[in-house]
Amino acid sequence: MPTREPARPHRRSVAARPSGRGARPSRRGDPARVPARRRAADVLAGLGALVVLIALVGGVPYALLRFVGPPVGPALTDLDVLTGSVGPSTIIAVLVLLVWLAWFQLFLCVVVEVYAGVRRVGMPARVPLSGGMQLVANKLVSAVLLLFTAGAMVVPIAKLTPVPVTPQVAPVAYSAPLVEQAQEIQKTKKVYVVQPPHGRHHESLWEIAEKCLGDGRRYHEIYKLNQAKEQPDGSRLRMADLIRPGWVLDMPDDAKNAHVVPAGQPRAETLREHPGRVDVAPGSVQEQVSDQAERQAEKREARHRLPEQRAGQGGREQATEVREAQGADLTDYLAGASLAAAGLLLVLARRRREQLWRRVFGRRIVRPRDDAAQAEVALRLGGDAPGARVLDIGLRHLGAELAAQHRTPPTVYGAHLSARTLDLWIHPPDDAPPVPWTATDGGQIWRLPAHEGRLLPDRRTSGAPYPGLVSIGTDAGGRVLIDLEAAQGLINVRGPQTTAALAALAVELATNLWSDSMRVTLVGFGAELTAIAPDRIRAVGSLAEVLGELEADAAPREQVLTGRVTGSPRRAHYLLSAVAPTHEEARRLALLARRDTAGYVVAGDVPHATWTLEIGDDGTARIAELGFEVRAQLLPRRHYRALVDLFRTAGRLDGEPVSDPEPLEGVDPPAVEIRILGPAEVAGLPPMEEGRMELATEMLVYLATHRGGVHPVVLGGVLWPRGVEDAVRDTTIARVAEWLGARRLLTDAAGRLRLSPEVRTDWALFRELVRRSHHDPAGRAALLERALGLVRGPLLAGRRPGGYAWLAADDLEYDVSAGVADAAQELCEIRLANGQPDAAVAAVRQALLLAPDDEALWRDLLRATHATDDTVRLRAVVEGLDRRASSHPYGGGMAPETEALIQELLPTWRIHVVRESSA
Repeated sequence: MPTREPARPHRRSVAARPSGRGARPSRRGDPARVPARRRAADVLAGLGALVVLIALVGGVPYALLRFVGPPVGPALTDLDVLTGSVGPSTIIAVLVLLVWLAWFQLFLCVVVEVYAGVRRVGMPARVPLSGGMQLVANKLVSAVLLLFTAGAMVVPIAKLTPVPVTPQVAPVAYSAPLVEQAQEIQKTKKVYVVQPPHGRHHESLWEIAEKCLGDGRRYHEIYKLNQAKEQPDGSRLRMADLIRPGWVLDMPDDAKNAHVVPAGQPRAETLREHPGRVDVAPGSVQEQVSDQAERQAEKREARHRLPEQRAGQGGREQATEVREAQGADLTDYLAGASLAAAGLLLVLARRRREQLWRRVFGRRIVRPRDDAAQAEVALRLGGDAPGARVLDIGLRHLGAELAAQHRTPPTVYGAHLSARTLDLWIHPPDDAPPVPWTATDGGQIWRLPAHEGRLLPDRRTSGAPYPGLVSIGTDAGGRVLIDLEAAQGLINVRGPQTTAALAALAVELATNLWSDSMRVTLVGFGAELTAIAPDRIRAVGSLAEVLGELEADAAPREQVLTGRVTGSPRRAHYLLSAVAPTHEEARRLALLARRDTAGYVVAGDVPHATWTLEIGDDGTARIAELGFEVRAQLLPRRHYRALVDLFRTAGRLDGEPVSDPEPLEGVDPPAVEIRILGPAEVAGLPPMEEGRMELATEMLVYLATHRGGVHPVVLGGVLWPRGVEDAVRDTTIARVAEWLGARRLLTDAAGRLRLSPEVRTDWALFRELVRRSHHDPAGRAALLERALGLVRGPLLAGRRPGGYAWLAADDLEYDVSAGVADAAQELCEIRLANGQPDAAVAAVRQALLLAPDDEALWRDLLRATHATDDTVRLRAVVEGLDRRASSHPYGGGMAPETEALIQELLPTWRIHVVRESSA
């Protein structure tokens, strides 16, 4: 799917302030701003409305008093009128009273609307029996407020109708395009039949627009013409990046390379008449456009390919399949959500650690496959762990320093995180932030240079002052975040991708590092997301289920902010609703949001929202009240399901068998050895020039661990998942072939690249030694010890940032961890059986260099150390394991089985730890 280049930031001296609080400066790299300008029509409408309001509110009573008298005239105060005959004077007096009452009702409506609009109290109160009169007052007051209020700060005024709103999941329905209505009266129309794959190439709306309309950016016109219409296979076009061969697409009137068919012809009949490709005259402009589109598509295709290997019976001959993603693929969305990706990877690592606790001998933990595996690849590519740490530690340091100075944290309504700085947009302005923060733009921005943030000590014991900060998207300079709590009112989300935007917010809130205790309540969507963070996420079906609870738990804002930085935080709570609220629910939410610290993000047409997040068809997110315009952070349905599948896989404890290794002809040192059981090294070749070694080594690692062969196009997608020019790829391959030497990088008849037997990995040697140990009882211990001697550290330790992302979709990482741990357990048992506890300890410690999170190894280490009868040594192991578990970056403590074994082998260890802590 095409991506829109973010607009350049607008420069202006005074930035928009949310609800009158704070301002943001304009600078290079800040989010693009939506200019707050009044149109001439708005000014004229406001002036006219002002005149009408003055005439109705002041002129009408003046005219009545002057020409017809007060509301209750003498004819109505005379009690005889109740028993006497009714004359013309009495009728006139009653009519005058009714006019006065109508005016008074209008006056009340105007007062209510002005109060609601100026004070921003949420939904305006309903004046009894007002009906259309309050609607008129609403429109007049809205126009006047537009005249007297800054354009970017106008409070949306509700269109009040007596008809109750029915809750529904947003987005609700799609209106038929005007073009479609026009086509109905035409005798013919133009259509395009989506073609079947040509080789590995699948068509997308962008390519069809390039071929038929001359400009791929016009794809949205085709999308709108066909949105939600039933296709011959019974399915419907719901997402612009998902079309299928055989679909019949209505086209604009100026389309080329299209079929002309009767306007009312069914799509199935059109498909029968035109099953093949559209005929194009050789050498025509249309043919050139079509060829160019196909070449561009093939280049894009190569950027998103990832290999899958399938082992056949009797050998390791592998057939590589190329998975092509139509339009926008998983990488485009998930890798772009850098902060969410960092949080997701951290939570995923915790789940993997828990899987390793329960791994059984001979089996590896279950690895993700298909879209779930590609989702992890994308997360590894995009995860910005350094940026997330700067945001986390920087905010905690800020809160701690403010608390030490007895200062209340300012309201932070937005943030901008780039590779160079972290900026907070605050209110009220303050030019004296704690060091190393600095103030700019008159104290409206507090800035933390990234290099200063990286030097800050880890202060995770300090409270998280701004847990509601969450990304809405990116601009040319970095990532833009808003604080859901700073709105102090409802945040309305609108647009065709509302649910995708809400899902992205939910995932980042539930996994971010800069929050402590938190609850995210999802309404009308996201029940599956509890698989990612069950301690933070809950899902309900309607707002009615949680409104009472929210109202009961509301807490004053100042009290909560102070508690977060003084060590007594209250659990943060955020409501994300894909269900449009009823009028009464919206009123209660608006009033609640004004007095509570929680954040409320609601879909649908919600009047009187403080901020409105508009998500356009092109993926642009705008908040006019703040002046933000960014490329939206979204989580579409396919990507959402991929994440859910990934975390469900990480929750499986059954494991899966490790594949048998291919036998080697010998175990003598090869001419070239690719070492991966530790830092990546290439032995047997001269060093390559600086700057090229890492990529060349990764290429050799991939080729050496995929002996069945890899096509150059697939290899390009593996090493450059974000895309690379063919010339760059081919030049790199040629350089590596020259580095290896003659006949060590071969090309087979199918065009696949293979390494000759002269090039081998230390992992292949490790597996061969273990395999031979199973057939040689006498030499088993020696073979296992030689195999473990190859381990030098974690798999491919020190890999370059963003490199080796393909490991997430490959067996290698899972096989190596399980294979090394199993070999160490075997050797440990042999050494203990032979009365050699020190050798058993050495074997386990060797394996822990590569698999430190496999708790079965730690239990073996405890048993082996206990067998030495050295209590001091055992206590040192226990204390080291305890310290490691309590400070582990992935958290989670230690496995219950490990704690039970410690208690069995060293019953006094907890007492000893408590005494040390007390001292």
